[in-house]
Amino acid sequence: MKIAVCDDDRPVRETLFRLIRKQAPEADIVEYQSGEELIHAKENFNIYFLDIEMGNVSGMEIARRIREQEENEKQRSIIIFVTGYREYMEAAFDVNAFHYLVKPIDIEKFSEVFSRAWKEASAYEERTKKHILVKGSGTQQKLLLKNIYYIESGNKKVIFHTTNGTLEVYGKMEELENRLGDTFYRCHRCYLVNMENISAYSADNIQVINGDNLLLARKKYSDFIKAYLRYAKNGGIVNV
Repeated sequence: MKIAVCDDDRPVRETLFRLIRKQAPEADIVEYQSGEELIHAKENFNIYFLDIEMGNVSGMEIARRIREQEENEKQRSIIIFVTGYREYMEAAFDVNAFHYLVKPIDIEKFSEVFSRAWKEASAYEERTKKHILVKGSGTQQKLLLKNIYYIESGNKKVIFHTTNGTLEVYGKMEELENRLGDTFYRCHRCYLVNMENISAYSADNIQVINGDNLLLARKKYSDFIKAYLRYAKNGGIVNV
C-alpha cells in the first residue's frame, strides 16, 4: 500500500508519518513538503493525506488533479484532508474526499479514520486483481473483471464487451452470473452489466461508460436499485 503525506508543515508531516507507521508498519509512505513536489513526482498512491493551504498549489487543487487523472485511467484512491480550516469541508465533497481531519490532529480520531481508509483501499486493491478465465478457440484467456463493461448472450454463446474489444465464447449466462459475484448484475436475460462501469440508468435502460445502452427489465428496476446501493455502500466505484 502506497501512502502520500503532503504538508508544508514539517512537524505535521512527521506526526502523520509516525501515526501511519504505528498502524501500518508495512506501508510505503512518501512525504512531500509542497503541492508542486507531489505533482512533479507523478506517482500514484492508494491513500493521500493532503494539507489544503500550501504555497502556490493547494491540497484542493491536487485533489482535483488526482480525480481527473483517475477518471482517465480508471483508478480510485482515498483522499483525506488534514487542515486547520473548517470552511473547506463543503468543497471536500466535490472531490469525493474520504474524510476531513482538523488540526491539531486528534490521535483517536486519526486512528479510526485511517483504519477505515486502509480497509477500503485494501478491498479496492483486491478487487482490481480479480479476473475470470474463459476458453475460446482452444486457448484460455484471463480477463480482469474491471475491464469488462458487460456480457451479452446470444445463440448459445456469450460476448464479453471489454476495454480491449469483444470476445465471443461458448457459455451460459447463469453460470457466469454465479461466478462473477456482486459486482455484476443481471439487468436483463440478455445482459450482465459490470456495476463498476455504469454511467447512467433509468427505469428501463442502463448506460455503460463506453456509450452502449442496455435494456433493464422493468420488473427488475427496484431490485437493481437495491443491488447498486449495496454495491456502492461496500466501496464500489460509482460513475453515475
